[in-house]
Amino acid sequence: MDLKLRDKKDCKYDAVSLGEVMLRLDPGEGRIRTARSFTAWEGGGEYNVIRGLHKCFGMDTAVITAFADNEVGRLMKDFIEQGGVDTRLIHWKKTDGIGRVCRNGINFTERGYGIRGAIGCSDRFNTAISQATAKDLDFEYIFGELGVRWLHTGGIYAALSETASETVIEAIKTAKKYGTMISYDLNYRPSMWSAIGGQEKAQEVNKEIAKYVDVMIGNEEDFTACLGFRIEGNDENLKELNLDGYKKMISEAAKTYPNFKLVATTLRTVRTATINDWKAICWADGEIYKSKEYDALEILDRVGGGDSFASGLVYGLMTTGDPEKAVNYGAAHGALAMTTPGDTSMASLSEVEAVMGGAGARVKR
Repeated sequence: MDLKLRDKKDCKYDAVSLGEVMLRLDPGEGRIRTARSFTAWEGGGEYNVIRGLHKCFGMDTAVITAFADNEVGRLMKDFIEQGGVDTRLIHWKKTDGIGRVCRNGINFTERGYGIRGAIGCSDRFNTAISQATAKDLDFEYIFGELGVRWLHTGGIYAALSETASETVIEAIKTAKKYGTMISYDLNYRPSMWSAIGGQEKAQEVNKEIAKYVDVMIGNEEDFTACLGFRIEGNDENLKELNLDGYKKMISEAAKTYPNFKLVATTLRTVRTATINDWKAICWADGEIYKSKEYDALEILDRVGGGDSFASGLVYGLMTTGDPEKAVNYGAAHGALAMTTPGDTSMASLSEVEAVMGGAGARVKR
């Protein structure tokens, strides 16, 4: 694949993300409804990708987001800095002390176990980033003056508010103007779109965004809900994707959006909350590439697995340009991320490549 990446010497950052970063409160092995203490993490669909690109894969990254300027916002900044992601592009918004003007997002997440599925309970209305505009975030400065090789954003942020939808579109148009590669995770959440126009609005926004995207990430539901494409005759439980149907659907999407260089999806069969079958596939240049399959993968915390897939995929594309290697970097990184707590990956590049090569789980001493 010829991705035509900007030269590293001309860019401050290898990659940046645009989206909301929330405070995650985790009851560990317990339940949200009965917890008396929580472990605090940071996390967000778009941010998790960029953190993985730095922490695991060693790339120079930054996060484009906004926080209410209070103690919780400063805590979030500290978490991000601990992950090594540059925080200078954060927009700080004044608040009134009780959240009427703006606030910071909170996400309570319990992991699930066995027959009990994971549960997320977010509190993210009226957040600083949901109100942020292109003027607040200064995309001309970021993509034009500083220089960025890759932008990652997604449908979770786009669904936060009508303002967020507009801000995403301005970001990707500006990034494209300066030659930055763009990846986008459709990540359709009906509950998030319902307040700003439902599926009709989701399609309006995502069809506009899709015109500028180089690497589109999403499952069958995402493509149907957000872009109107459908796989005919697919297994409803996704135990085995109809590859011919997938290829046909993506071929139709690529005709509509000839800018798509690669389309990728993860495939997860949930046996229990703690045992999943996991793999991924991608389409590029009319061909389908499949990752190694991780059957009966034992899950500690499934949140962020798809985001870690995306960061491995982007790393593989940026460093090798090989779709098959890229989808395997993504699948291995996603699998490892789900073996540790929190939204973000704790894996190293050597661990990812060892898993790609078939390494087992024997103790290392």
